[in-house]
Formats: sequence, structure tokens, C-alpha cells
Amino acid sequence: METNYHYATVTDAINALKQKGFTIDFNLDDNYISWGSGKFKHDEFEIVETYRYEGNSDPGDEATVYGIESTTGVKGILVTGYGASSDSASAAILKKLGVKHQ
Repeated sequence: METNYHYATVTDAINALKQKGFTIDFNLDDNYISWGSGKFKHDEFEIVETYRYEGNSDPGDEATVYGIESTTGVKGILVTGYGASSDSASAAILKKLGVKHQ
């Protein structure tokens, strides 16, 4: 059984994921999760860890940190705001990330 952790801040979650080998900085790019010279479609990666943060008074403080691993073993981190980039990301990517359309 895997132990789940909750980190106090987004930075703490990112640093912990980096220590676990999630070193690539992923971005949402239309129908893909992308980085530098690579990209993955929704069926080419799995979400390994997820940490959600809610702002006490400012919705702009809400974020989700994902630890993502590709089917080829590439491990990285994606940080999104709630509903962020929903206009540019595909429905399949949003469904996998659990992000609701705005």
C-alpha cells in the first residue's frame, strides 16, 4: 500500500516529487502534455500523484500539482490552476486530469 502525503505548500509538493525523480516541467499544450522537445497524448501518460491546494480567500491561489509518468518512463510535474487552460486543453486531457470545463 502506498503512503499518501499532504504537503503544506505547492513548493513542498514540487520539491518532494523532484526527489522522487519527477524532474521534467510539463505544460498543457492543446491535445498534449508537453515539455521542451517532447509531448504526450492523453493515452501516453499516467498520473502517479496529485496534490490539490485551495486558497483561503483568493481563487487565484488554487492549484493542483501532478506527478506524471509517461508510458516510456519519462517522469515530470504539471502544475495547473483549477480550470486553468481549459480553453486550450483537449477534453481527453482535461478528463484525465480531472479538470472541469469552465
